[in-house]
Amino acid sequence: MTATEAVLTSAPDFAADAAEILPELVALRRALHADPELGLDLPRTQAKVLEALDGLPLEITTGTRTTSVVAVLRGALPGPTVLLRGDMDGLPVDEATGLDYASTNGAMHACGHDLHTTGVVGAARLLSARSEQLAGSVIFMFQPGEEGHGGAKVMIEEGVLDAAGERPVAAYGIHMAPGPRGVFGTRPGTVMAGAGMLHVTVKGRGGHGSQPQHALDPVPAAAEIVLALQSFVTRTFDAFDPVVLSVTRMSTGEGAINVIPEQVELAATVRYMSAASLEKLEAGLPRVVEGLASAHGLSVEVDFDATYPATVNDAEETAFTVASLRGAFGDQRVQILPTPVMGSEDFSFVLNEVPGTFLALLATPPGLDPSTVEFNHSPRVQFDDAVLGDQAAALAAIAFARTARG
Repeated sequence: MTATEAVLTSAPDFAADAAEILPELVALRRALHADPELGLDLPRTQAKVLEALDGLPLEITTGTRTTSVVAVLRGALPGPTVLLRGDMDGLPVDEATGLDYASTNGAMHACGHDLHTTGVVGAARLLSARSEQLAGSVIFMFQPGEEGHGGAKVMIEEGVLDAAGERPVAAYGIHMAPGPRGVFGTRPGTVMAGAGMLHVTVKGRGGHGSQPQHALDPVPAAAEIVLALQSFVTRTFDAFDPVVLSVTRMSTGEGAINVIPEQVELAATVRYMSAASLEKLEAGLPRVVEGLASAHGLSVEVDFDATYPATVNDAEETAFTVASLRGAFGDQRVQILPTPVMGSEDFSFVLNEVPGTFLALLATPPGLDPSTVEFNHSPRVQFDDAVLGDQAAALAAIAFARTARG
């Protein structure tokens, strides 16, 4: 038996422990789901998390630039520190699920963050009950502002990685996704894309729609820019190191139909898998846009902002995570993803600093076809909170085994 196998076989039965607290976890998740908040300022969510952690043997601090919560559990035995993360914010989406605990405040937990938060609370409860057997320390990172606000980066700047007095040797997070309920999925290497935002303003000279020769029309140039950006992606980047660029906004304002506008504004989301691709994007996107605008005698403003890096799983930590999950739940419950996901995730900021693993837990409710259900960010997406016990048990088992390994 290897040292890793010995560690895994000696771990507590966290799944059985989690089954006992599942009703309380479901109640917390539904309270969070009914009252989502946006961005970095989540005071009601923070209060619910603090209440759920009350009474546990944790060292708790809260953020100053965000309503984050950091809780540290110190085990009775010597060992390293690991980090478990749950994000807390919702999305500006009007919920249309019809659930009896649906949000009615114009925001929605359409990406499963209510489950992520609750799962980490559950892991804190499970590990606190086993603190006499726990080696080292566990940092529980409750993060606002994942949805485009860089909350993980803010928390790192505020010291979450040093909360236990030493840097974690590993960091882990679980993200809900539609699919066969209870299946975990991850992969070594890049697991999710990096993200950037492209903003373009093409500036011309307005005029009458019947006399375009007396104007400098920015609309045809903007249309050419949209097409050129697609060609730039397909002819510049390796298909095995993919880049996706989608122009999602195009506006000339609210002028009359018979008026040639002064300018056209474009916006695009850009996803990429590697630092090399990001370097090409930063150099190439302005060149393409500025070249086409110049050919039409127009001026242009270009801004490309790389918001999130790619999420890259450490190969060794991922192998350990997979072994831990298979030991706890069986081989059939754990899948190695064949390809990365083109969505992005700001847990990437943590994994840039600490080796670790980000994984998915599939959670389509019974009675719905996983192959046809709504995906994350839909106003109709649903997740089965019966998986909360497994989520909490998985996080606890991985943290317990990793600290025991040393």
